[in-house]
Amino acid sequence: MSGTAAPRALWVRPAAFGSVVVLVAAVIALGRHRLTLAGLEAHAAALGDVVAHHRVAAFALYFILYVVATAVSLPGAVVLTLAAGALFGVVAGSLLVSFAASIGASLAFLSARFLLRDAALAWFPGLFARIERGIARDGALYLISLRLVPAVPFVAINLLAGLTSLPLRRFYGASQIGMLPATVIFVNAGASLATLGPHQAILTPRLIAGLLLLAALPVAAPLLRNALAARQRYAGWRRPRRFDRNLVVIGAGSAGLVTAYVASALKASVTLIEQAAMGGDCLNTGCVPSKALLHAARSGMDYHEARSAVRAAIAAIAPHDSVARYQALGVDVRRGHATIETPWSVSVDGETLTTRAIVIATGAAPLLPDLPGLADCPFATSETLWDIETLPARLVVLGGGPIGCEMAQAFARLGSTVTLVELADRLLGREDDEVSAAMAAALRRDGIAVLTGHRAVAVHRDDAGFSLEARHGDAPVRLGFDRILVALGRVPRTAGFGLEALGIALTPAKTIETDAWLQTILPNVFACGDVAGPYQFTHVAGFQAGFAALNGLFAPLWRFRPDYRAVPAVTYTSPEIARVGLNQRAARAAGIAFETTRYAFSELDRAIAEGDTDGFVTVLTKPGSDRILGATIVGTQAGEMLTGFTIAMQHKLGLKKLLGVIYPYPTRSEAIRAVAGMWRQRHASARGLAMLARFHAWRRG
Repeated sequence: MSGTAAPRALWVRPAAFGSVVVLVAAVIALGRHRLTLAGLEAHAAALGDVVAHHRVAAFALYFILYVVATAVSLPGAVVLTLAAGALFGVVAGSLLVSFAASIGASLAFLSARFLLRDAALAWFPGLFARIERGIARDGALYLISLRLVPAVPFVAINLLAGLTSLPLRRFYGASQIGMLPATVIFVNAGASLATLGPHQAILTPRLIAGLLLLAALPVAAPLLRNALAARQRYAGWRRPRRFDRNLVVIGAGSAGLVTAYVASALKASVTLIEQAAMGGDCLNTGCVPSKALLHAARSGMDYHEARSAVRAAIAAIAPHDSVARYQALGVDVRRGHATIETPWSVSVDGETLTTRAIVIATGAAPLLPDLPGLADCPFATSETLWDIETLPARLVVLGGGPIGCEMAQAFARLGSTVTLVELADRLLGREDDEVSAAMAAALRRDGIAVLTGHRAVAVHRDDAGFSLEARHGDAPVRLGFDRILVALGRVPRTAGFGLEALGIALTPAKTIETDAWLQTILPNVFACGDVAGPYQFTHVAGFQAGFAALNGLFAPLWRFRPDYRAVPAVTYTSPEIARVGLNQRAARAAGIAFETTRYAFSELDRAIAEGDTDGFVTVLTKPGSDRILGATIVGTQAGEMLTGFTIAMQHKLGLKKLLGVIYPYPTRSEAIRAVAGMWRQRHASARGLAMLARFHAWRRG
């Protein structure tokens, strides 16, 4: 068996490919002068005579020609469709084109799958993984909607679909249904053109009606797809005739609070449900306490003073997120566990509320690794860190991301002996190498042992206390500790409130799968914030929340799409690390060409005056243009300075515009003008400068 299979595999595909090439050449040779409107018009009388005397044979031959032309992706399908209407009339022509086009498309589909699929999957694995997820989510409905839009190339759909795992049966059915409206419109246009005399106006009422229908298809297609998809997904649930609420929001963290605020400001009836503390992670265990602790550590407080400062900061901000405030805004706040029972009902500890729309804003929780011995040792996460009453003498921080770096520095400055363990070969894996190196150097200056390239293996306990076993290559390392902080990232909270029963899908990153408008597969159920991704920032959660509220209240009448072109991120260590848009690492990974302009704070007057010259500003621009692709700042007040670049990117302002702004002197924000000036000087025209020199010389006489 194996002795015959291998030789066959060597010649089957080349033979098939050769057959396709020969067939394409034959069809082009036969039809090169006829697959144009002018060619068909020149032979209209002769063709009409053939059809009149040999209608069945002409129909069959034209059917075969259409199938072959479609199968080999020959240009001219629109002309052939118009001709079918002119030669055979609306009914017969529509039947001919509908079935011939679907059969030909299926042959093209099979050719792409047989000849190109393996290579395409090898070249573009990420692209086809996303396409496969779309097909799994919408199936034939997605293909039908593409077929309904004439602007989407017919040939491209055939070939691209063939490269996926979509079954041929579903492809054929979707093609037959999706192409029918446009087919009838084009065939009708052809039939209308055939009835015109030499001096008649081309735009007859019948033809105008067809063209208007054709123009309406791109608008109608997604609406039809969404309606059909919604009907299918809502099957099994009964929609209430009346609703208790316009919106129910699950989760009162940053995303949920903003969603409820916007909805109440727009006079909607909204319920906000929170099981734990109002304000979510940001107020109680994340942004607020961590920044308060960092400030306390920089200020020279001891640990007990720092804990008091943290509690004071939370208490001062808590009224902004309190039940009383939101009730005063008109929000119905419920404290309890929420369960989504149907797409239009949510229960809160036994009471069921009906609602037109639901927004899921349940946030994320710390990721705990499957590390032997961890559960039996005194470990902490970003949520439980604040319960530590006494300063640990020896702290091991597991994870070199933003949280790990921030807390390692804070506890080192408060007096702990800190060891930071990171699996990767550098800290802050999303940053450029230069930024990671600056972070490692800053932590080491604070006395922190930075161990990159170390893999945690297990936690042990013996007479000497607790220790972390790690490996650096093949070499074992033992690190004693009194407390270990797990800072390996966060995972979305998606379990325990009914998503599984609703069939709402998750992405590979375990976030709730949403579209560009934050809709889940159920059009009236939305998600925003950390639970939806793709960013885990408080400011992005609040940004998304406004769109989730608007879409929940007004879709499908109006929909609003968030724009992520300028998402800022800040690590609040000393020095701060701030970034917006692309850095060099991300640009190279995406294959985006860029130019780099770098300005060091050692050249900035304010930094020199304060004796704080560490750091730099790096700006990426499109080659030959001042268009900003991204900016990174390392240094004191980097997060505050980043706003200038964020505004510029959001509103498409280039470095030339930033150069023309008046900056107060002396400030760190002058670095923005300085880096813009460096770019401008580098891109000055040598010829233009030479002409200026001659002009000034002429004026001097």
